[in-house]
Parts: sequence; C-alpha cells; structure tokens
Amino acid sequence: MSLLFIGIDPNTGDHESPTVWVDQEKHELVFQGWKPGPELEAECAAFEVPGHAVGIPENEAVVRIPARMVPMIREACDAVERAAARVH
Repeated sequence: MSLLFIGIDPNTGDHESPTVWVDQEKHELVFQGWKPGPELEAECAAFEVPGHAVGIPENEAVVRIPARMVPMIREACDAVERAAARVH
C-alpha cells in the first residue's frame, strides 16, 4: 500500500490521534477517527437511503472526525484526485 500521510488532529494527545491519509494505489481516502457512541452508531445504522439496505455492513465502520481537520480532508481530496488522474 502506498499511503500518503496528510495530517493528524492538531489537538491530539498521546492517546487520541484522528488521522487522514491517501491510498495512492487504490485512490481512496483513509481515516482514523473516534468510534461513535452506541446512540450515534444506531442512528447511522437506522438511516434510510433509497436503494440501499438499512444498517452498517460488517466490512464498514462509522468514525468521527473533528471539524478542525476539514483542511486536511480537503488536501486529501485533492491528493487522491491527482493520483486517480495520473492513472486515467
């Protein structure tokens, strides 16, 4: 895997580290974030989107990322678009 590190939560401590990467080979954004509490996870699982099953598939997860990381997420979006454009 060719991970490009974008950034880590600027308010991170020794035990918390929401992080953003780009997988340059698969052209995907990769996030490490906080696990949701049971109420938030249940709300996400119950959310209905037309054409999709309700629930969270076993191979997916809900994560929380702080708003202060939006600039890093934008940077990651730009990086993944550039990587994908080189392939196409």
